[in-house]
Amino acid sequence: MDRFDGIPEQALAWVEAGKGAALATVTQTWGSAPRRVGSQLAISGDGEIEGSVSGGCVEGAVIVEALEALESGEMRELEFGVSDDDAFAVGLACGGTIRILVEPVGAVLPEDLLRALCAARAAREAVAYVADLDSGTRALVHDGFKTRFRMDRSGFEEDSRTFVAIHNPPLRLIVVGAVHITQALIPMARIAGYDPVIVDPRETFGSEARFPGERILNDWPDEAVEALGLDGRTALVLLTHDPKLDDPALEKALRAGCFYIGALGSTRTHAKRVSRLTEAGFSAQDIARIHGPVGLDIGASGPPEIAVAILAEMTRVLRQGA
Repeated sequence: MDRFDGIPEQALAWVEAGKGAALATVTQTWGSAPRRVGSQLAISGDGEIEGSVSGGCVEGAVIVEALEALESGEMRELEFGVSDDDAFAVGLACGGTIRILVEPVGAVLPEDLLRALCAARAAREAVAYVADLDSGTRALVHDGFKTRFRMDRSGFEEDSRTFVAIHNPPLRLIVVGAVHITQALIPMARIAGYDPVIVDPRETFGSEARFPGERILNDWPDEAVEALGLDGRTALVLLTHDPKLDDPALEKALRAGCFYIGALGSTRTHAKRVSRLTEAGFSAQDIARIHGPVGLDIGASGPPEIAVAILAEMTRVLRQGA
């Protein structure tokens, strides 16, 4: 999984509330299946749901199976495809086939293991969840999973009975500058699966009134990004137009492994930025990591459209590389 959807956390919350829960996970796909391997749906004992395994095509059938699995305390392996009459009944008529693993928490997926998985995700620690479908054993692998397993992505091992779900740290967006573009970008990024943080030492800009419910750090940007930590699952977007705010954070990012760095400004503004960074000792290769002017060139006009351009460019870099 490559986004912080909170589905394991919701399942754990339902269990701790005494409702019980099951996790349904896409384990294999063929053709035009609508969701990736590793996608999850959590189902409570009361029939509440969080997440998706097919974008709505087979959820109804999976929920019924999950509630029955909670009653029996046994895992279930489901398959839906166009050749299956049941699949047509639930709407999977787009030429795709999916396999889904349903695991009741407690009876199949140990509650302590689910709690440990949620803790690793909260700590931004990459971890692999390994399910041996023949023996019934479940385990978390914290160290070395990228070399131990065949792929750094969710899927079956060569034995076709060991399913590995990779839980990468959640995608995170750090925006320096609580400006109008930020007001549009933050909710868009959250919908796209990012955990956003706003950094602006100017409390008038970075206020709860302007960004209700969002995480805001009224610290100097370089101090804030150092405290937050920068890694390969982090995008940094600089929107203040003020070198004394943007540049220190930018220098931190260039020394770290952020997958995306974007900076607002015209071509002329960016040229001045390049000159300052060159004088600070950064190489042309380092500076080339900065996307400036920020965002895809789609002719965006106004804060909402600029936010769309930024998120589109972030997505392109995340999925296709720089």
